[in-house]
Amino acid sequence: MEIRPLADHAEYHAVERLQAEVWTLPDVEIVPLHMLITAAKNGGLLLGAFDGDLLAGFVFGFPGLTAEGRLKHCSHMAGVHPAYRDQNLGYRLKLAQREHVLAQGIDLITWTFDPLEARNAWLNFGKLGAVSNTYLRNIYGDMRDGLNTGLPSDRLQMDWWIRSERVERRLRGEDDPPSSNSSLKGRRAGSDSLTPTESVGTSSGSLSQRERGDRRIIAIPLHIQAIKSADMTLAMQWRMDTRRAFEDAFAQGYLAIDMLRRGDGLFYLLEVL
Repeated sequence: MEIRPLADHAEYHAVERLQAEVWTLPDVEIVPLHMLITAAKNGGLLLGAFDGDLLAGFVFGFPGLTAEGRLKHCSHMAGVHPAYRDQNLGYRLKLAQREHVLAQGIDLITWTFDPLEARNAWLNFGKLGAVSNTYLRNIYGDMRDGLNTGLPSDRLQMDWWIRSERVERRLRGEDDPPSSNSSLKGRRAGSDSLTPTESVGTSSGSLSQRERGDRRIIAIPLHIQAIKSADMTLAMQWRMDTRRAFEDAFAQGYLAIDMLRRGDGLFYLLEVL
């Protein structure tokens, strides 16, 4: 597998096709060749992962500014062909992106993702060491692709401080994500068959987190797409409950810093730093 910048128009067209396959996007939603080329030739970055001549994945982004005017890299899309999932390719693409952005003298990469997508949450927090304190309600409106239809497009904004000691330690394997935590002992792990409230053992009927000193945890289901297919009402409950939990925590100064696994449960770990 070779990860490199794209070389010709045929490879840019392959990125267009892969977007449609990964997200089941309608043509109107695909980032087209002319925009990909313009961004890549003007400070942006488009890397492809190639298995021989086959495009197995890509990552695409461009420079931007924070609200304070700080230069950053906006990572807009990262996708892996279904045949190449669970082979660590998304992680390798993000590492390659980090190296190219560091070479530009930029130390912050941001992106958004659906906080109910467990696979992406584990990559972003558990493997890359990114953090978040920004919850965006329905940021893209009603989306028309196959993965996002049916729920408000709520997102966490990820901040990946790629030059920080925290990130470097995580990437070197010296700061592995925790697999369990004492605060979870004796509690029911998250499960796709439970309601959001039941999955974390709260009694209020509305919250999907519980305080513990200066830490909180927020549970998510392991397979939100399966829940959406089986019970859209339950999927919407997950969205609304986790929305309230994140917004409440961030308003009180918490920062989402990691993921916890226990049994079949997956939990965000938030701390006041």
